[in-house]
Amino acid sequence: MLRLATLILALLPLAASAATTLKISTIYPDGTTIVTGLKKAGKDIAAKTDGRVKLKVYPGGVMGDDRAVQRKIRIGQLQGQVAQGGAFADAYEDSQILNVPLAFNNYDEVDAVRAELDPVIKQGLEEGGWVTFGLIDGGFAYIMSDKPVKSITDLRDQKLWLPANDAASAQAAKAFELSPIMLNIGAVLTSLQTGAINAFAAPPVAALTLQWYSRVHYVTDMPLLYTFGLLGVQKRYFDRISPADQKVVREVLENTFDTLDAESRKENLSAFQAVQQQGLQIVKPDAEQLKEWKDYARRATNALVSEGQVSQAMLDRLNGILAKYREAH
Repeated sequence: MLRLATLILALLPLAASAATTLKISTIYPDGTTIVTGLKKAGKDIAAKTDGRVKLKVYPGGVMGDDRAVQRKIRIGQLQGQVAQGGAFADAYEDSQILNVPLAFNNYDEVDAVRAELDPVIKQGLEEGGWVTFGLIDGGFAYIMSDKPVKSITDLRDQKLWLPANDAASAQAAKAFELSPIMLNIGAVLTSLQTGAINAFAAPPVAALTLQWYSRVHYVTDMPLLYTFGLLGVQKRYFDRISPADQKVVREVLENTFDTLDAESRKENLSAFQAVQQQGLQIVKPDAEQLKEWKDYARRATNALVSEGQVSQAMLDRLNGILAKYREAH
């Protein structure tokens, strides 16, 4: 027994210094700003930890949809993913507070809210089992469609796509009295091409990157909801890294995501103009139609609270920040 104990003690330093590879899945295609930034961060982390920690990125959704990816994370085939915030909602319900429909009028309001709530979301997700490194601006989602959509009635007449396995989107659709077609993101372009769907809500930069814009003709000039992405690494894998190397990983990735957030904002601001240059026509709800949209958005938000998708306390906090900002501006 003494010899065995001695052997185990002798091996502990080797185990502690063994290389850890964090395998990360993302739907963002190779060559995009986010994937390029992650790969550079991986090189920096490897250099600063003398190869003890590495990142391996699987871009373009090759590991499957969010449900498939999280299954692979549970069994250790992957350690994390870059995805929309809703993918982590099970770990922390209030991580979806920024996705409340028609909550924001512009990016200045988004920035005022994020300055206060980003750290709260990060802490809540870590307590729920996901180590994160900062949010990436996903831009405002706009309705894009084959036929013009100004009113909710117009939208109800479309074959609208919403992401599968997204409880918050499904709940919001119910509140808006919509009958969407729920599909995995990888099926959207084909479904647009075949006519199975003819409308979707997405940030313009996503519509451009994924080529969805090529199958529609109109974009509704109304910021339906704000979107964001983030990298989540399952905490049980992150905790296997030594404290010193964890600090390096956090510093590199937090700096990387600060940069990616700023770059993504610039891309999102220019993408709205870019979809117009690609031939999409702008349509805009009138004052009466916009009031109806906001009335239904309030119903949808109340439904999110009643279904436990967002807490009333966090919604009150969001509304308080916005009220204070709007009063000052």
